Amino acid sequence: MPGVPPDLPWLGRPHAVAAPRRRSPAAVIGVCLGAIAVLVLGLVAIVALNRDETPLANANYRDAPPSQDSPSQLPPGGAGAPASASNPSTEPSTPSATGPQKILKLADHPILQDPNAGLQNRVCNLPPWQSTQDGAEAFFTAASKCLDAAWGPFLEAYHLPFTPPALHFPTGASFETECGTIQVGIATAAYYCENNLYVPFRGLQTDQYGNNPGVYLALFAHEYGHHVQEVAGLMDAAWQKIYEAGQNSPAGLEMSRRKELQAQCFSGMFLGAHVDQGGTISRDMYNKAWNDQETRGDNTSRSHDHGTNAHYASWWRAGATSNRIADCNTFAAPSSEVS
Repeated sequence: MPGVPPDLPWLGRPHAVAAPRRRSPAAVIGVCLGAIAVLVLGLVAIVALNRDETPLANANYRDAPPSQDSPSQLPPGGAGAPASASNPSTEPSTPSATGPQKILKLADHPILQDPNAGLQNRVCNLPPWQSTQDGAEAFFTAASKCLDAAWGPFLEAYHLPFTPPALHFPTGASFETECGTIQVGIATAAYYCENNLYVPFRGLQTDQYGNNPGVYLALFAHEYGHHVQEVAGLMDAAWQKIYEAGQNSPAGLEMSRRKELQAQCFSGMFLGAHVDQGGTISRDMYNKAWNDQETRGDNTSRSHDHGTNAHYASWWRAGATSNRIADCNTFAAPSSEVS
């Protein structure tokens, strides 16, 4: 098994924004009433030359249509399609000249370009796993804070609008989301939709997986990976391609696999950056998460939207081994690597 990445400085690069020049008042003293008109015109010219320089808005920054994602499976079960899908408008909205904005790009997205950019090696302390509703809530709440601390600064450095996802722990047989009503079952261990992350305890199959926090953590980090895609604009850009091609078309399914396999890689990055750092993410948790990835994917679920079991494991392990986000550019990979 490849080793854990060495202690790496985080090398994400923010967009440089030059500070605007300050206006300097023009003190013009008129000595002749006949020259007032000339002086006023001169003063207007001086103010115009010294006004604030507002950067032009990047054409790739805009508000995006709603996106949604299919449930993530903890047990080897099928992957459901999004609960509902409407064709989003492709007309860009007027971008704001101030404030972070999503960047609707895929393979050429800025966060995927720096070959040395990765997550900081950090300490993450999680409570011991308990296979109860309360125990799972405590575990995933603590995990979300570690994920916020890992991904938040990374995304903000690229001037992206990071906010943590809202956590929900449904207890019923179904739960409501902006993406529709989701039925809890063996295929619904976690679900992401519109900045909301749902973890129904009944879907975790703790009777099968027992005391294996590394497995649960990798699953949760995968769903959080979809939030990273959402904040960055990758999710919206991917869904636009899926809608254009048709969700069940070969091109639409391939785009779905690229999206899912990138979330796998992001999950691996998180565990690889936090294992053996002095916290509670132990080598045993990491190893069990590593081995568990081979049990998941389209070979098991008999679907075509997440990637083969081999690719599901290989992309997770790529992120875990290198902790380099450029290695998670599934959108630039050949089709043979995202089948």
